[in-house]
Amino acid sequence: MGDVLAGFHAAWEFQSDSVLIRFERGIRTPKLFQALGERRIPHEAIAAVTLSPGRRGTVVLHAVPKPGADPLMEAAAGQLKDGCDPYRLVLPAERETLAEYYADELRAEISSDGYDGVPTDRYLVTAPETPLQFKAYDGKASFDGKTVSFRWFWTGASSAKWKAGDQSFLVTDLSGIEWRSPEVFEGHLRLLRRESPVAQPGQADQDPAAVVFGLGYGPVHESLPFAASVLAAVRASGAGPALSSGGVGTSVSAAPAVRRDPADIADRIRHLGELHQAGLLTDDEFTMKKAELLAEL
Repeated sequence: MGDVLAGFHAAWEFQSDSVLIRFERGIRTPKLFQALGERRIPHEAIAAVTLSPGRRGTVVLHAVPKPGADPLMEAAAGQLKDGCDPYRLVLPAERETLAEYYADELRAEISSDGYDGVPTDRYLVTAPETPLQFKAYDGKASFDGKTVSFRWFWTGASSAKWKAGDQSFLVTDLSGIEWRSPEVFEGHLRLLRRESPVAQPGQADQDPAAVVFGLGYGPVHESLPFAASVLAAVRASGAGPALSSGGVGTSVSAAPAVRRDPADIADRIRHLGELHQAGLLTDDEFTMKKAELLAEL
């Protein structure tokens, strides 16, 4: 067992070849941290270490992961808020000297690696364990380590998804994933297929290879570990994903614009209304998005 540096919501144990991060399970601890439990970060997965002032008399020790080293951060694609970043340890300001000591020690450990800025060709941090499942707005997603399954909900799924039926995808048939945080408008999890006879629809609510998030559906602490686990399985299968805009995997060709089912438009406007009432959309954002949907009729 190595030295331990305890901060808010987490404690870092410095070992000979890695940093073991243990997250608290208190009521104020971010739910993502509670879901992760603990994570072992090998020294070879760390690109840099920083120490900077935080808010309200705190300092932040940050181990910056190498691009492509951690499937969780790869799936997040920069969408995590600072408070939910598992690589940040927030400490009281009076521990700054101690934190600087450990930062220097960790920098010395990783300096011998000779990191050149090139993304790693394999994941160095273990993905969350399977089996995993969560409820999205329009269906239930599950993953057993080999197959991703979507089972649609009649209350939320579009007619296009009902017509396609419940879906199952082998990881060997996938090239990657696209995770858009549920904390932004039109959040979703989309599976990117290696070979498809037709282009995947641009709208996630019309794509049978995607589930849509919503108010209370597909929260970060459930959908992101799920996405990371799928992503790690895809890479392990030999279909190494490449970065794309808005996600991880091969790029998706947008489908030609089509007139959408009025019932689908009504469902999406109802969903917008829920987000607006919950304070997640401003009046202007609600009006703009509603107008965009109505224009598709």
